[in-house]
Amino acid sequence: MTNGEWWQDAACRDEDPELFFPVSDMGPGAQQTARAKAVCARCPVRDQCLRYALENGLDHGIFGGLTERERRDLIHRNRRASRVRDATDEAA
Repeated sequence: MTNGEWWQDAACRDEDPELFFPVSDMGPGAQQTARAKAVCARCPVRDQCLRYALENGLDHGIFGGLTERERRDLIHRNRRASRVRDATDEAA
């Protein structure tokens, strides 16, 4: 399997795509998010899916088990950690 074919092994492949695009974070949307994340939790290519979403700036939907908000938070945490590492390296 090449890097571009990871999706062929995705657990979501036979699911309704709408499951991964809840319209809200509350009420039925929260339940839908939980169901989508449950699919992601059993997915053998979850890491590749998340990497794809991050590298391609996907703003909507659940990819790799993370919502768009969780992906934004992950990006911000990684940027902060990188700045701290850079500052530490410069001080040494």
